[in-house]
Amino acid sequence: MREPADVTRIRRFMRALGDHARGETKVYFTGGATAVLHGWRSSTVDIDVKIVPERDDVYRAIPALKERLHVNVELAAPSDFIPVRADWEARSPFITREGRVSFHHFDLYAQALAKIERGHAQDQEDVRALFRDGLLRPQQLVEYFEAIAEQLYRYPAVDPARFRARIGEAVREQHPNRT
Repeated sequence: MREPADVTRIRRFMRALGDHARGETKVYFTGGATAVLHGWRSSTVDIDVKIVPERDDVYRAIPALKERLHVNVELAAPSDFIPVRADWEARSPFITREGRVSFHHFDLYAQALAKIERGHAQDQEDVRALFRDGLLRPQQLVEYFEAIAEQLYRYPAVDPARFRARIGEAVREQHPNRT
């Protein structure tokens, strides 16, 4: 049985994946893994990752690591659910390097927007934590959304009007006196 991934399990996963990579790779954490590494949550159900470039040696290592470390690992990123800016990689904060793998948090604005779009209670808490820790600014969040809005047609599950309204709610929560 796999267990929730806490900081220790995520760090073990990072070291183990770094040991298996035969070439330069970047792994981008998203969702719960970002929240756990920032200390907003004690654990997450899944370690969500995006691997760039796609490397067979890294992908092949993941099933064995899941079993050995008793964690769930999913291939998931904000770009699977919403458009992201072309410079998302440059906007992704560095965490550490293990072997030939550099670990990053996927662009925090893209993560926040994906969470806002999904709208789950835990997602809303994570967005509040991003704002609270100064990792998001309301105006930049709106600007990021405007930069990707014209690409929303590529994501038919997303209701652009509802998405925009949820962003407005998140921003107003940070600045309740603004209209």
